[in-house]
Amino acid sequence: MTAQTLQSTTQTAATAPMTVSEAVGRIIARMGAAHVFGVVGSGNFRATNALIAPTAERPQGIPFTASRHEMGAACMADAYSRATGRLSVVTVHQGCGLSNALTGIGEAAKSRTPVLVISGDTPGGQYGSNFYIDQDQVVEGMGAVAERLHSPASAVADTIRAVTRAVNDRRTVVLSMPLDVQEGTVPEEQRALVDQVDPPVAPTPAGASPEAAERIAELLAGAERPVIVGGRGAAAGVGPIRELAERAGALLTTSAVGRGLFHQDPWHLDVMGGFSTDGAAELVAEADVLLVFGAALNRWTTRDGTLLRGKTVIQVDDTPRAFGLHYPVDLTILGDAGLTAAAVDLALASRLGSGGARTGYRTEETRARVAESLHWRDQAYEDVSEPVVTGEADSGRIDPRLLTNRLDEMVPMERVVVPDGGNFNAYPAMHFRVPDNTGYCVPLAFQSIGLALSSAIGAQLASPDRIAIAGVGDGGLLMSLVELETAVRLRMPLMVVVYNDAAYGAEVHHFVHETDQLGTVQFPPTDIAAIAAGFGCAAVTVRQESDLSAVRDWLDGPRDRPILIDAKIADFPSWVLAHSFADGE
Repeated sequence: MTAQTLQSTTQTAATAPMTVSEAVGRIIARMGAAHVFGVVGSGNFRATNALIAPTAERPQGIPFTASRHEMGAACMADAYSRATGRLSVVTVHQGCGLSNALTGIGEAAKSRTPVLVISGDTPGGQYGSNFYIDQDQVVEGMGAVAERLHSPASAVADTIRAVTRAVNDRRTVVLSMPLDVQEGTVPEEQRALVDQVDPPVAPTPAGASPEAAERIAELLAGAERPVIVGGRGAAAGVGPIRELAERAGALLTTSAVGRGLFHQDPWHLDVMGGFSTDGAAELVAEADVLLVFGAALNRWTTRDGTLLRGKTVIQVDDTPRAFGLHYPVDLTILGDAGLTAAAVDLALASRLGSGGARTGYRTEETRARVAESLHWRDQAYEDVSEPVVTGEADSGRIDPRLLTNRLDEMVPMERVVVPDGGNFNAYPAMHFRVPDNTGYCVPLAFQSIGLALSSAIGAQLASPDRIAIAGVGDGGLLMSLVELETAVRLRMPLMVVVYNDAAYGAEVHHFVHETDQLGTVQFPPTDIAAIAAGFGCAAVTVRQESDLSAVRDWLDGPRDRPILIDAKIADFPSWVLAHSFADGE
């Protein structure tokens, strides 16, 4: 192509009308979309193609993963953004496409994950359309932010606003795109902005005031047994928080979603609350000062508030809404976690003298207790596996603790662990060790089962050099197993561990003491391994420890397709379920 021809082509493109759907896709791509997940129908087809199209800046375009269900797409996007901190996009059809995605959208919204959902929408006034729902009310009812394209004249500004809110406010935003508006033409004077807009400028973080830092330092200086808690909001401040903990003589722990933040520190207790070992819970309970960075202190983290009693609780967060959201605290500090920790460290150093540090909770006795209580896999238990009996069909049950401990030993630490909800939840959630916070994703803010498989796919795409481990129950897996095809299509190194008790186990153990009418939550045996093989997965049924040799074969191979482990588990109430019952759930 000659220079004259290229110039002519460029001029033609510059003067040709631009549809709103094309502008929306191009704007979102320029504003930093990292990955797109979705199910494409007629209502989102053009905008999606414009979003993922190659450009001079991105010759390969924005990566697109086609899920098999809209809920799966939303969960994948949620997990991807949690792991990377970047904007992911979900694209769905209007009406039923959006409603199918709502559980995943609710999970992302409750987790304050920066996800942008673009959805087709019926034109205004077409209440008789089969696709019509009041999308804004539905979205707001799920806790997400409702935005929409109001007209061709406002579409550019509407799209920029939606992306900016998702990124800078750390919110899940749904941008509804009425079909008639999508087909409209962007005003000529706005077209230049479509290809010039930049990603949102992040707000400059601010630390706590000097007075607030001094007050925290004063409390830490007088503490005998300080403990510092990190949530997801503390991820960017891990270094300063660890330095402060060392100076203050504090132990470190995390909320469930913050698991792995302090994994390299010898004084960390892993997770605080319902997931913690008995020894770790005792160490937190004995603290006299609890300094919390970027964690909401919900009922799971605090064991229904019991771990907050008898101590001074200081909550540091950059979002005022987080303060006292679940339980009252003694002192609230508005500020960035890392900057605030650094300021408190300076104030404490001034009090202690140059280079000074307190012993605090970091005694030799405590060191031994921390080591003994750190990992669930090291806690003693009675193996309740049931042996395989020759000639008896469906015999043999493996203890889920034994199963998970053995898999933990086998799988390389370059992993991402994604547990689903249920009676079994504690085993994949805590018996699998994690390499860091990126290696852990807990899609349970909405307390829905069935999200882990899709979330594991999103997490693995965010960390392509790691093995993703989805720990699911048979109930949750069968709700979402269509995404096995997605993982097979992507040739993904995904391990799906199915804790198969042929029931909704949590409900069985919840109600077994009041009735024997449990048929509504129990099911005949299902050969889930055969189903997975039909999707193209490697698959193995595990009834006893020796059956795990097939897993070793997969690990030693190319790992170019997922493996599903249909583990027939011994059934008993888990310790995490016992906490739930004690708390009245």
